[in-house]
Amino acid sequence: MNIWHSQLNIETINSRNLDTMGHYLGIEFTEIGEDYLIAKMPITAKNKQPIGIMHGGASCVLAETVGSNAANFCVDLAKQYCVGLDINTNHLRAVKTGYVTAIAKPFHLGKSTQVWGIDIFNEEKKLVSVNRLTMAILNRK
Repeated sequence: MNIWHSQLNIETINSRNLDTMGHYLGIEFTEIGEDYLIAKMPITAKNKQPIGIMHGGASCVLAETVGSNAANFCVDLAKQYCVGLDINTNHLRAVKTGYVTAIAKPFHLGKSTQVWGIDIFNEEKKLVSVNRLTMAILNRK
């Protein structure tokens, strides 16, 4: 079942994120499915802790970037937009180098809220963190 309100392509999503926090951290959208959105983020000095591993906040930024974009493409952007209400992240594995990949899928697509699950994996496809993002759907004035 296709969840997107309009036709999407990777170029549109990536251009929408120019000059944002996600862009600063190198987040790049890579795949759109009928009910999921995928992005990757390089592990660099910009998103590491002083001890040399990916900062937990960077996981949250990646999860919210992917989930928020997905949520907004599930509504009519001329009439509504989505903003984050809550994010919960469980960090399971440290990452020092390479890329991490986030896959966002909806648990709930309601009229006033959406709930998304975002799993983040390392290059070996091992789970790095699990995230749940709740979004509010607001009407444009």
